[in-house]
Amino acid sequence: MPLVRIALRRGKSPKYLAGLRNGIYRAMRETFNVPENDRFILISQHDAEEFDYDPSYMDIARGDDLVIVQIACNNSRTVEQKQALYRRMAEVLAVDPGLRPEDLFINLLETGKENWSFGNGIAQYV
Repeated sequence: MPLVRIALRRGKSPKYLAGLRNGIYRAMRETFNVPENDRFILISQHDAEEFDYDPSYMDIARGDDLVIVQIACNNSRTVEQKQALYRRMAEVLAVDPGLRPEDLFINLLETGKENWSFGNGIAQYV
């Protein structure tokens, strides 16, 4: 059910992008009880002038490899599950594709189960 949007600066290799997609999906499976095959991930790449961020907000030293991950999901996870997701995603992405934890920005958008349709014009979770 999570819908994942990944935004980053243009220029990364297909292997790097696959590492992002696979790592985020793995972290969600391990910490968020996401079922197998529940994988909906979009990547958007931006030119430098289209990708604006503060390099030191909250005293975190971000670089041009910043990756912004926004996940729309059901509002059914605990604070502990969310914290586990953030930690696990940083761990997994540090290994592959080699993303520094400082360059990972995560935002969850929680919604009710009635706000999802996976096809056929049906709200499958209602």
